[in-house]
Amino acid sequence: VQLVESGGGLVQPGGSLRLSCAASGIRFSIYAMGWYRQAPGKQRELVATITSGGSTNYAYSVKGRFTISRDNANNMLYLQMNSLKPEDTAVYYCNAELITPARRYDYWGQGTQVTVSS
Repeated sequence: VQLVESGGGLVQPGGSLRLSCAASGIRFSIYAMGWYRQAPGKQRELVATITSGGSTNYAYSVKGRFTISRDNANNMLYLQMNSLKPEDTAVYYCNAELITPARRYDYWGQGTQVTVSS
């Protein structure tokens, strides 16, 4: 299983970035997918999730600014980030989760750095 994030970088406050996550080795369409982030000295936190059916959930701090989406045909997950703030600076991680009666499957990418600074 591989989850490979891309699209991070340095952006000025108020700017935008689009993160991508390419998934392989899983039946992507049945997994719940999510973006998490971890800032220096802080715990990893949820940013946004999207179910296999397309229902979305956002952290309060990003609601209205970030949009999570998925392309099941191409095994891709996206996070459109607008109106970025310095407090959005973190390493962003892609997550895939599937819960069955037998077990829980939970996979993580390596992360991509997002830095919001002037």
